Amino acid sequence: IRLVVEEGLNQLPYTECTVTTPTGHKYEGVRFEKGNCGVSIMRSGEAMEQGLRDCCRSIRIGKILIQSDEETQRAKVYYAKFPPDIYRRKVLLMYPILSTGNTVIEAVKVLVEHGVQPSVIILLSLFSTPHGAKSIIQEFPEITILTTELHPIAPTHFGQKYFGTD
Repeated sequence: IRLVVEEGLNQLPYTECTVTTPTGHKYEGVRFEKGNCGVSIMRSGEAMEQGLRDCCRSIRIGKILIQSDEETQRAKVYYAKFPPDIYRRKVLLMYPILSTGNTVIEAVKVLVEHGVQPSVIILLSLFSTPHGAKSIIQEFPEITILTTELHPIAPTHFGQKYFGTD
């Protein structure tokens, strides 16, 4: 999780700055530009929040709850809470297991409804299926997807294993 989060942070805009180390030495470093936030797709996406907080303690994090209907398999939004100025921010969308892509597509639609441009959304995922990634790119070609692995079968039990609820 931490490696995917760090790579996502590498994609965000930054400015150069001079850093003074604890020993008093000057170092030419970088600072993130203002206007970044994370959004976790609730339950399994929350597993990625700590990795983001470890790297950026004060980053704002929004939440969105999406569940699939048992009969129709369609994703339905139940809850969404974002920073009020999310339309001006770069968004790290956190969802570790991308299977069909339906949940992420619904999440991006909600973000777009709140004024976020798809081009500033970076999806952070641990495992993705080619079908899911293709579905998202067909719907939102401007989005960036970062994942560790593309495989036809996604480990859909990730949330239960991570939270110990299996």
